[in-house]
Amino acid sequence: MTKLPLIVPLAFAMIASSSAVAADQTVALAVENMDCAACPHIVKASLQAIPVVKQAIISYVEKSVLVTYDDAKTNVKALVAATTNAGYPSVPKG
Repeated sequence: MTKLPLIVPLAFAMIASSSAVAADQTVALAVENMDCAACPHIVKASLQAIPVVKQAIISYVEKSVLVTYDDAKTNVKALVAATTNAGYPSVPKG
């Protein structure tokens, strides 16, 4: 019973530290099939449909998108799946 007062603060510290590790991440994706003026809008909408995507900046000329997202709640694989499911396959650049 004397260990319980020590365990509770440790548990709270562990939970708080996992939240502190989460941060916004930015990834550049190369996007295929962007051939018309409407394409960037569709790609952007497909990414913004993911609630934790904070920003999607499209470059039609470079056929790419710069995505800022909460890495604690989604990942690059989900971002790629969103564009691919919309008809615009993508891969991380770099």
